[in-house]
Amino acid sequence: MATRYGRRARRVFDYWRSERRTLRQGYVALLISCGGDLLAGLALATMTNRLAELPGLLVLIPAAIGMRGNIFGALGSRLGTGIHAGLFDVSWRRRDFLPQNVYASTVLTLATSLFLAFVARGASAAFGLRSISVWGFMVISILGGVLGSIVVGTATVLISVASHSREWDLDSVSAPLVTAIGDTCTLPALWAVSYVVGIRYVTVTVAAIAAAVCLVWLIRGLLTDLPLARRVIRESLVVLFFAGTVDILAGTAIEAKTTRFFAFPALLVLLPAFLEDTGALGGILSARLSSKLHLGVIEPRRFPQPLAWLDASLNFLFAFSVFSLVALSAQVISMATGKASPGVLDMVSVSMFAGFLATIISSAIAYYGAVATFRFGWDPDNFGIPLVTSLMDLAGTLCLILGIVLFVGRIHG
Repeated sequence: MATRYGRRARRVFDYWRSERRTLRQGYVALLISCGGDLLAGLALATMTNRLAELPGLLVLIPAAIGMRGNIFGALGSRLGTGIHAGLFDVSWRRRDFLPQNVYASTVLTLATSLFLAFVARGASAAFGLRSISVWGFMVISILGGVLGSIVVGTATVLISVASHSREWDLDSVSAPLVTAIGDTCTLPALWAVSYVVGIRYVTVTVAAIAAAVCLVWLIRGLLTDLPLARRVIRESLVVLFFAGTVDILAGTAIEAKTTRFFAFPALLVLLPAFLEDTGALGGILSARLSSKLHLGVIEPRRFPQPLAWLDASLNFLFAFSVFSLVALSAQVISMATGKASPGVLDMVSVSMFAGFLATIISSAIAYYGAVATFRFGWDPDNFGIPLVTSLMDLAGTLCLILGIVLFVGRIHG
């Protein structure tokens, strides 16, 4: 038995050695992602006054951040598959591969931003939470979403072009980099446009115009003569609406625990990592599995084949580094900025426990999400990343809350 386990361990180490290039690229991307998450966490920790002035805004934040990763992570995954399959070309003719994907992502951004505003208001009412009006939610969700998406979308395209020309593995770098960029630009965008809310007549007028623009773009997108864009929009809408609803549930879970987070703002610094890095890890695995399914390297089986297990093992290597670094960095940031913290041991315990639990869940979602969509004849690139990132927004949040209850709650009550 020892010999058998030794052979398996040797095979895993040999695979890690053969994937040194992927590991290096993935680590660099995830380190950048961690940096973005920590900046976003610090921004969130300093927004406590604004969050108190606009009740319910915390319900929208996970969905607004997560949707950037859902839409543009999927865009990166599709472009990565296009590179592997020889479809990608740096061309801006209307019917070419890249422009159709960018157009589809634009339509999806507008449609989901409008959808999230109504769901956030409905969820707040359903769970008995105080909140701003639906008009306020529309202004913040649509304008903030558009501002953030301009930056994230541009970066995703530039990363894909660089990957194509420099032969990077886009499947390993796209999700973490998109996550980092989405984190760092979405929160400031939401904070900036939040000051439009509460201005008499202006809020309602801006919200009505923005909603009308979203509906027009959605109708045009559903009826477009661009076949690839039309397929992406029609396949993605349902899963993105589902993803947004799950993200809103994550936001309601956080809103219900605001007193604990406000007592220790250092925990708010951890929050974006568990909203995004858990999804980024699952996104890496989902993108790799999607490419392998398209290329016929693995089969969509009920139980993962050895190559799929080996791909999943890479995520646990990433997770150990990511969540230890996030915990220590969050502690240092909280000390440097005077934010209250439960202590370095509790921060590390919470992050490592919640991080590894979330990685187990994300790996399962990534594999079975890719396999299920492939079996139904859908494109895993359209479903895999939105599915895993949205579910991990909720699961990552719940894992973090569980870690806080176990390691912080037992001491601090």
